[in-house]
Amino acid sequence: MSIRISGAPCCWGVDDPKNPFLPPWEQVLQEASQAGYKGIELGPYGYIPMDIQRVQAELSKNDLNIIAGTIFDDLVSENNLENLLYQVDDICSLVTKLPVSSIEKGSRFSPPYLVIIDWGHDERDYNAGHSDRAKRLAEKDWNNMMKHIRILSERAWSKFGVRPVIHPHAGGYIEFEDEIKKLLEDIPYETAGLCLDTGHLYYSQMDPVHWLRHYSDRLDYIHFKDIDIDIYNQVMNEKIRFFDACAKGVMCPIGQGIIDYNSIHQLLKEINYHGYITIEQERDPRNSDTSLHDVKQSVDYLKNVGY
Repeated sequence: MSIRISGAPCCWGVDDPKNPFLPPWEQVLQEASQAGYKGIELGPYGYIPMDIQRVQAELSKNDLNIIAGTIFDDLVSENNLENLLYQVDDICSLVTKLPVSSIEKGSRFSPPYLVIIDWGHDERDYNAGHSDRAKRLAEKDWNNMMKHIRILSERAWSKFGVRPVIHPHAGGYIEFEDEIKKLLEDIPYETAGLCLDTGHLYYSQMDPVHWLRHYSDRLDYIHFKDIDIDIYNQVMNEKIRFFDACAKGVMCPIGQGIIDYNSIHQLLKEINYHGYITIEQERDPRNSDTSLHDVKQSVDYLKNVGY
């Protein structure tokens, strides 16, 4: 097992590129480097500029590579497909011109990845984590989303050679056990891999160890989070959006929450996982003054337990 730890701008509260309180992207890259990362994701489309020279200069200054770009948008609506394709072209044209991180021996695909996430539906956002009350898509709408995922995935791979990975996300239309199972029946591994997120699995009442093992044959990339169980229990009894729960501190530094990273470490050995793990800790960007401290705690904890 060979694992590299990378980061993501969401640890600095960067989830909505239009949020007026976001820290400068240059600061995020600098602090990611100070925390000990060698790689980082682009974050949501529109945050880090599509300016190869500027981005390249900042990455070089901070000794960082880009591990992935992200489509974080409505994958269901037919009238959003043109916008999604535009994002694929923009993101993939940028990440493929930036320094490429060396592939880990034994990993199935090398970075950069295109992480594909469905997002932007109030009726699901307010029911994140609650499988029993979350509305499921009608068959026609589900099939439409699957068609869009295939189109985006094929565009990323055939045009740019970027491996697409689908990320089940709390508050989106791909979140719960039945939806992940159906997704993997409808999207073959040849088309796209899977990016599982320990925090989203737990938030959605799924055991991360079980599901990482269960879908290990489809797993190309992993996100690590941890959850403050007291805040989690509180927000599960509220009508609250997912990122509002994050603003309350439901995500905490790794090793300080409920998720068992010793068992996950043992599991990754058993399934012979090689490649990247990206640390995430969503928060309100107005609290990003503690991001470097928290991210460094997560990195140090993982290294101390053998990652």
